[in-house]
Amino acid sequence: MSFPHHRPRRLRTTPAMRRLTAEHRLAPADLILPAFIREGLSEPNPIASMPGVVQHTTDTLKRAAAEAVELGVGGIMLFGIPETRDAEGTASLDPDGVLNKAIRDVRAEVGDSLVVMSDVCLDEFTDHGHCGVLDSDGYVDNDATLEIYAKMAVAQADAGAHVLGPSGMMDGQIGVIRQSLEDAGHVNTAVVAYAAKYASAFYGPFREAVDSQLKGDRRTYQMDAANRREAIQEVELDLAEGADMVMVKPAMSYLDILADVAAMSPVPVAAYQISGEYAMIEAAAANGWIDRRAAITESVLGIRRAGANVVLTYWASEIAGWLKES
Repeated sequence: MSFPHHRPRRLRTTPAMRRLTAEHRLAPADLILPAFIREGLSEPNPIASMPGVVQHTTDTLKRAAAEAVELGVGGIMLFGIPETRDAEGTASLDPDGVLNKAIRDVRAEVGDSLVVMSDVCLDEFTDHGHCGVLDSDGYVDNDATLEIYAKMAVAQADAGAHVLGPSGMMDGQIGVIRQSLEDAGHVNTAVVAYAAKYASAFYGPFREAVDSQLKGDRRTYQMDAANRREAIQEVELDLAEGADMVMVKPAMSYLDILADVAAMSPVPVAAYQISGEYAMIEAAAANGWIDRRAAITESVLGIRRAGANVVLTYWASEIAGWLKES
């Protein structure tokens, strides 16, 4: 007689059996590689808190994009670090500025073989490090910031971005950007909304990566880690404004949010495995406390299992290489 309580274990007996019955799998096309380019570099600059990640030069960024294509990675998300910053982040609008030039360079390198995505936000470009312009009281002025986002979006679409990623959590940003793209004739440029982006302690290494000038925090416009239902409100607003995809950020400490969003979203759902999540695993692995490859794979698989269609991860190309080997 076969006992029912043995049934799950019979499907775990060998690697081949576990592979056959796996409910979720990783594929290179599900991964997006975040990449930084810094103006004025002659050599790539390693980011100390993110071992293996660099601020790119033009040449190394193009090589990273070409490698991603060869490995079958789904996309690349570009972040630019200018040499000069000011209160309104005006370098973000320069057609020859670091980010807009990087978009053109990567598109010239890979064409349509890789989805080229770009960050629509002012935090890298302002001398105060906030995601928008400040009013006389030092708070981010939502509507004044939207005017700049609209111009940034068109500049990045003009440069060739396939997908724009407004990450500043300004109210109404998706609608304003969508309208500006339509008015400029960029009807096929998609928008991925950072719909549920939380104020997180795990962003620290990213701030090194973009040489952030921020003093203080972004808690007046990013979401509070204590709130779950609010995330659905934010997603619904962005969907109503025309978001083509929605994102949850961070990923690993917000898998409940990700599952909630995946359950209700009619559009693809992305999740961003952020810099602090990357740094923790790398540090633990470097100390011999965990198996690096196994931990990386498990962490990204967990994000997919929670409902993400695509995962932004700094290991995108490395994971894709492992998958190609197998």
